[in-house]
Amino acid sequence: MSAVTAGTENYEDFVKVHGVLLAASGLPLQLHRELFQKLSSETFDGGNYFQVEPVEDGKQRMLVFTSEYMEKESNVFLVDHAWTFRLSDAYKQLQEVPGLAERMGALMCVDIDLNSEAGDTGDDHAVKLTAMEIVERESKGENSVRWLELEELDIDDDMLVSLDLPSKFPHLLALSLCSNKLKNSEVVVNVVAQFKHLRALWLNHNPILKNDYNYMEDAILQNCPGLEILNSHFTKYYGEWALGFCGGLYEKDNPGSSHQSENTLQSLTSLDVSNRCIHNLITKALSPAEMPTLSHLNIRGNPLDENTVSQLQKFLTGFTNLTALEVDIPGPLGENAVDIIEALPNISLLNGLSTSQILESKKHVVDSVLEPHLPEWDAGDSLIDRVINAMWLYLMTYRLADEEKIDETSVWYVMDELGSALRHSDEANFRVSPFLYMPEGKLESAVSYSILWPTKNIERGDECTRDFLFGIGEEKHRSARLTAWFHTPRNYFIKEYEKYSMQLQSTKEYPPPPKSFATNSLHHIGGRALHVYTDIPQVEEFLTRSEFVITTEPKTADIIWTGMQVDEEVKKAVGLNDQQYINQFPYEACLVMKHHLAETIQKAHGAPQWLQPTYNLETHLTQLVGDYYTRERDGLDNLWILKPWNMARTIDTTVTQSVSAIIRLMETGPKICQKYIEHPALFKGRKFDLRYIILVRSMNPLEIFLADVFWVRLANNTYSLEKHSLFEYETHFTVMNYRGTLNHMNTPEFVKEFEQEHQVQWLDIHLRVKQMIRSVFESAAAVHPEMRSPTSRAIYGVDVMIDDQYQPKLLEVTYCPDCNRACKYDTEAFTGEAVKGKDFYNYVFGCLFLNETTHVTPL
Repeated sequence: MSAVTAGTENYEDFVKVHGVLLAASGLPLQLHRELFQKLSSETFDGGNYFQVEPVEDGKQRMLVFTSEYMEKESNVFLVDHAWTFRLSDAYKQLQEVPGLAERMGALMCVDIDLNSEAGDTGDDHAVKLTAMEIVERESKGENSVRWLELEELDIDDDMLVSLDLPSKFPHLLALSLCSNKLKNSEVVVNVVAQFKHLRALWLNHNPILKNDYNYMEDAILQNCPGLEILNSHFTKYYGEWALGFCGGLYEKDNPGSSHQSENTLQSLTSLDVSNRCIHNLITKALSPAEMPTLSHLNIRGNPLDENTVSQLQKFLTGFTNLTALEVDIPGPLGENAVDIIEALPNISLLNGLSTSQILESKKHVVDSVLEPHLPEWDAGDSLIDRVINAMWLYLMTYRLADEEKIDETSVWYVMDELGSALRHSDEANFRVSPFLYMPEGKLESAVSYSILWPTKNIERGDECTRDFLFGIGEEKHRSARLTAWFHTPRNYFIKEYEKYSMQLQSTKEYPPPPKSFATNSLHHIGGRALHVYTDIPQVEEFLTRSEFVITTEPKTADIIWTGMQVDEEVKKAVGLNDQQYINQFPYEACLVMKHHLAETIQKAHGAPQWLQPTYNLETHLTQLVGDYYTRERDGLDNLWILKPWNMARTIDTTVTQSVSAIIRLMETGPKICQKYIEHPALFKGRKFDLRYIILVRSMNPLEIFLADVFWVRLANNTYSLEKHSLFEYETHFTVMNYRGTLNHMNTPEFVKEFEQEHQVQWLDIHLRVKQMIRSVFESAAAVHPEMRSPTSRAIYGVDVMIDDQYQPKLLEVTYCPDCNRACKYDTEAFTGEAVKGKDFYNYVFGCLFLNETTHVTPL
């Protein structure tokens, strides 16, 4: 790129060309000139101020400030973009662009060789002792051994018996046998039962935990009533030793004794008993009397189901010095953070956040110690697959626009190594914004960067962070959206999903719309032709019946048939009147906008089998996350499809099984997220859907007709659920009118071959489809009675998929569908009746305006 060109010769020209972009970026005014200078000279000087360091065992990186001091809003840095792409091109680019996958793999920390050890073990010549050697060495010690660790030593059942641990270590308090090969519950119970003073036993990561675990646990506890910890969980006998262990008082070098001294816990100020499977928190050992100085308590991840909310709240108020509490929300202490704070007035920190801040923001779910999503992969995953899985933790997006139009497809990008090392913080000290530099003053010359500047004073050694959700508060589901990068509290989201699901299941179906007088034919008694104004070329060309005549003057037309929306403003501007017939119904958005369609059906029917679970991400993201977590917990498939509210032709439509992707894709515009039909009925191995044409003469009474010809739309590739196929348009999508190769197939031909391939009767499927479509329009009529209009007539496209159980699934309803195909081809109804393409609009208008039923079937 040239430095300064004719388009932006000086700073004033730069501001004139980039004024809107500068304002949108949020960059402080005093930094605009410095940004211009760095853009003009391509100055990337971040390396003089920052350093990238590995964290999380090399699975993440952070950015550290290395200069002495920097005042807020005192400097701006250019960040290059290492990878810029359209989503559909991601996989292909990683395959074809030399070095791209390797660079992204290193940047996203997924290039670790799985066949090598994660790190240096230190002494390559160190000899690992056997279990027998360790036991012999420990048993010869002068002091009685009370803590013994025999981990990762390939100890099986026979070896455990032969080691004779009870006789060699009779005073043992803690025994760890983690990561061995123990399988037989009876053998383990017989050995363990001989220890009379055992307080803790760890058998984690042994085959025994997969077989007869409940029997083994009951038998061990029956024989070892003093056991307080089993496999990292507290037993029902837990007391002072278990609490001391979690409080850091007891460890291998200080295991305590079988007769604990009193008042051991008196000095304990911090206690973490998270994820210990505690059912009863209120015990003699865990009490204000035993721990009078306790100021920090973590009880996350415990059911505490033997205590009521009020009991627990009253119990915790007894700890007069307790100021910091960590607990699941919702959970055993209450449904939301505000209620917990009001019940425990001494608490100043809840889940790491100031209680005053929580009350001010009215957050119901708070958690400042969320564990980050670290990249995960299977042993057989290629580097490209690893990058695809991890990229949602790093991607950012923008959409190009000029004075004429906005680009339909968003651009995604990954910042360079420096920018990508910025981790999230709610209290970030830096801000990042994308910036398109147009050196020639036009969009065609644009080069994309990100700009970075400090929003707080920073000092040497500070981690540099940004707010991944800058400007997004709880009203836009901030807590739920953090799930894209962090492990958020599953319990909360699952509960919200369960409440929502129960609400849908309990929906009482609306009664069918009331009957009224049928519509009349518009054919004039005197035989005068009906004047039709249209902006649709096929109508103008193929509406040839003598009862209708095309006019170019909308004011005098009897019928307005248009592809544009006709609202009151348009009517006034064009001079239309209320007596003219229009091919639109009021409030038809309840059918043709995807989020409204789902809402309409859910209000009328709850969760019918023919509608896949569907969520409006702008209003029900929390419930969607809960559904995702529930499916993940239950081992169910988790493949979803995201669709913009009101875009056709599968624009900005994505198939994914990543919850991070689902949430991040919200950034490209409002969407619904719908459970993907993973197992559709296939035609010769390929996915297909069906386009039905529905003619609506009236919404009250509901007079709807199904065109006798439906259209089959076939994907071009063999259906696959391989990860890389999710980026292949011609594998997962069937709309080939606008991209890909369109394979036309006559309806009767498809029906005959489908019946032969699947050994089914198409008539049975067709009846189910008709019932479903009738239900869809009944839903709209019942939920939105305001759709009624005596001067409205319309046709809609209804897209349907058939699953592998031959049940219909509703995909969408389309306003004024593209009928070019219907006009172009002569075909037959699946019943065998010939239908001429050139007559399509003749029978459509005959049905809607002359009350005819040629080539249509009433529903």
